Amino acid sequence: MTSYDREANRFSARAVRYARVGANVGGVAARMAGARFFGIDLDRVKNAAELAAALGGLKGPIMKVAQLMATIPEVLPTEYTIEFAKLQSEAPPMGWPFVKRRMTAELGADWQKKFAEFEHHPAAAASLGQVHRARALDGAPLACKLQYADMQSAVEADLRQLEILFAIHRRMEPAIGTTEIAKEIGARIREELDYRREAKHVSLYRAMLAGVAIIRVPKVWPELSTGRLLTLDWLDGKKLLVHKEAALDIRNLLATALFTAWWFPFSRFGVIHGDPHLGNYTVFETNNAPAGINLLDYGCIRIFPPSFVGGVVDLYHGLRTGDDERVVHAYEIWGFKTLTRELIEVLNIWARFIYGPLLDDRVRTIADGVKPSEYGRREAFRVHKALKEKGPVTVPREFVFMDRAAIGLGGVFLHLRAELNFYRLFNEAIENFAVAEVAARQGRVLAGAGLV
Repeated sequence: MTSYDREANRFSARAVRYARVGANVGGVAARMAGARFFGIDLDRVKNAAELAAALGGLKGPIMKVAQLMATIPEVLPTEYTIEFAKLQSEAPPMGWPFVKRRMTAELGADWQKKFAEFEHHPAAAASLGQVHRARALDGAPLACKLQYADMQSAVEADLRQLEILFAIHRRMEPAIGTTEIAKEIGARIREELDYRREAKHVSLYRAMLAGVAIIRVPKVWPELSTGRLLTLDWLDGKKLLVHKEAALDIRNLLATALFTAWWFPFSRFGVIHGDPHLGNYTVFETNNAPAGINLLDYGCIRIFPPSFVGGVVDLYHGLRTGDDERVVHAYEIWGFKTLTRELIEVLNIWARFIYGPLLDDRVRTIADGVKPSEYGRREAFRVHKALKEKGPVTVPREFVFMDRAAIGLGGVFLHLRAELNFYRLFNEAIENFAVAEVAARQGRVLAGAGLV
């Protein structure tokens, strides 16, 4: 096939994607615009359900975008957030003939000779690719993550249509400026397509969590990996929710491992796992008892300037001690601009919700008596109401995945119903914190992973 033919194919795939996404999303947008023009009250619950159904049917990156937006307060109306949160990261798997063609494209016509075994049916399928169990020539168990065909075309098409979703909210209730959010989502999802970069992320996490016994990170097999195929150690483990009804000490152990896997890399190295949902963890056992967690996916990793980490710590201390100047300084470090006192008070509503368990020096659950279905709803409503009166505010890029990860992690804690002293865990993570130390450590581990 000539380069012209390949480009034509990519253009064709992109054009089809534009049409499918545009028809589904555009139809909803048109109804909303028409209702606004004619002064008609729109049934937003019904409209949100229809849009979520359309996106769920499309699968692929647009669904990942929708799930992401569901975790950021007031990016979309509450009715849309509720529906988008229901979307599952599951896509129909590629059949074996298709898999063989994709593997040939990545490793060559003799690719099967490079494995002792390669299972035909995927062990897992998600929005951008699927995972197959395999066995190396030396017998080692492997996980081969194979990207779906035409994903780059699909991503570019979906990101172009993302603005339509944001436009829905801007037209109806412009409480939050979404320009920087759109840029951040685009940058991170494009990174997820680059499996060579993800391989470097795995190496990064192996370095950051070396010696942490309750967390296991796989090893990369570079000779069996490409830009669209990532081969890692297969880590045996059970799904996290299998232990939902386990004894409290087991649930607390798993929650502590999750907390460590997220906060330790962030507070010490300025790195977060931006997609902490249930499917990215399994539980490994020692002597037939749960002993910790396996981290399975490294596509959505965010590396922050050390100063941003300093802002997170400053905001925590400012909220804890009532130091308003420190709180304002933290928001400014994060990149919030033209903040008034009123807007700062609004931001503090959400900040106190996110930081709440970390400010409370006692053993508690993450929700502390609030029904899981209501967790964060009251605060989001207050933020929405206040921003309509005193906004809008433009959300900085760095805030997007920080917020998403915090909400995602809280959701996992809700499932486990862990009872921990989150205050002490957090203060252990930030003990002797210094921005200069974070910068030095970050520079070393990024260089070691080949990320600089």
